[in-house]
Amino acid sequence: MTSANREPSATKRPVYLSEQTKGGSPLSRRTLLRGTGMALALPWLEAMMPSARAEAKASEEQPGNSPKRMAALFVPNGVRQDQWTPEGEGADFKLSPTLQPLASLKDKITVLSNLWNQASNVGDGHYVKCSGYLTCTTINKSLGIDLNCNGRSVDQVAADFGEQFTPLRSLELGIDPVTTGVDTNVGYTRVYGSHIAWNGPTSPLAKELNPRSVFDRLLRATKPSAQTAWRDKLLLDRALADVKQLNHQLGASDRHRMDEYMQSLRSIEKRLDKQTSQRQSAWSPLKPLDPKQRPEGEFRDDHAEHVRLMMDMIALAFQTDTTRVCTFMFGNAVSGRNFSFLDGVSGGHHDISHHQNNEDKLKQYQLINRWHVEQYGYLLTKLDSMQEGESTVLDNSMIMYGSGLRDGNSHSPHNLPIVIGGSAGGKLNAGQHLSFSKDTPLANLYATMLSALGTGKESFADSTGVLPGVLAS
Repeated sequence: MTSANREPSATKRPVYLSEQTKGGSPLSRRTLLRGTGMALALPWLEAMMPSARAEAKASEEQPGNSPKRMAALFVPNGVRQDQWTPEGEGADFKLSPTLQPLASLKDKITVLSNLWNQASNVGDGHYVKCSGYLTCTTINKSLGIDLNCNGRSVDQVAADFGEQFTPLRSLELGIDPVTTGVDTNVGYTRVYGSHIAWNGPTSPLAKELNPRSVFDRLLRATKPSAQTAWRDKLLLDRALADVKQLNHQLGASDRHRMDEYMQSLRSIEKRLDKQTSQRQSAWSPLKPLDPKQRPEGEFRDDHAEHVRLMMDMIALAFQTDTTRVCTFMFGNAVSGRNFSFLDGVSGGHHDISHHQNNEDKLKQYQLINRWHVEQYGYLLTKLDSMQEGESTVLDNSMIMYGSGLRDGNSHSPHNLPIVIGGSAGGKLNAGQHLSFSKDTPLANLYATMLSALGTGKESFADSTGVLPGVLAS
């Protein structure tokens, strides 16, 4: 197990419900429901407030503050640029057609214009823009033997600070497996297009693609890879005794919050069970079929459901405070995923993004862009529904959404499409569109986010300072 994904040490041992003191003592923020072979972190409860304040004083967090979290979502192949940028600036702005799905969250997002990643401006179509998305460094040109991104990604710098508070240092999630081989068009290994999270110059972090595995890991943070018989059973049943005991100690609002939390977990688990059983083929054909007979495109995984489940995993990880740092890739660089499941789209993402200003392709490109924003909006809405003290999990988070290039046709790293959801516990001025000077370093945003997290870091990569107007005074 790498240091980037190590589990909690003995000095940060979780507190189990059965170990809680009696007589109305407040619950620890690290309290876990425990069943045979598993542990389930709790959401924020009012009963934790006194304890949370006491623990904060003993840690590097400021007293009274809720946990601050950061996620970075990556979309391949850019956006249709004439449909992305909002009208107006500051709080008085109008969402663009692509960003319209975020209308109900307008006061909780920050749209940033004119940021660019200079280090990725080296002529390569996609790979430098992908692996350099969170590092703001220029990757070495390689055919696969000597991978080197020449830096660390901002999520891992944030994880250096946050790992002391959570069982999992960070989560790296995705949809597509690592792509191998060499893209002969540009002379780069395709592996570069499969990673945005780097713990070191030569250490890309593996993505988890299976939502069931993510779910199991969150429930069993100390043994994420163990293969045991209880995997085939409903995990939540094993914690019911602790839930019943806990409910006797809670007030009405906390009991209601726990009921909603358990229902949410049960719903996710049932969906995971259903998806797994479908992929394991519950029936067999009466006559064997030759794989070569399969019509092209007749069978495919449910991409939309896969993405939604991963959004649920991020929300669950943040709600339980199992980790405070997460990355997610909607697809690898040069993703050719077929989006024909969307009305009006008939083809692969990468091909459509090379629109050459063809009106039909531009329309399809826009539909794909908007669908991705809808999934982002789903995550933000879910986080905003999770109460955490007097705020929500979204309020205490920074959920970045963007791409390493502006437009799939030009491959330009100028004026990148970037949105931040949430305000990091009031550290960011949300609800505005900010347009900076042309070619403001993307690294300035990352320096700003690290500052908002309270890491003590004042710079990142080629940053020249924090972004004006983003941090709350």
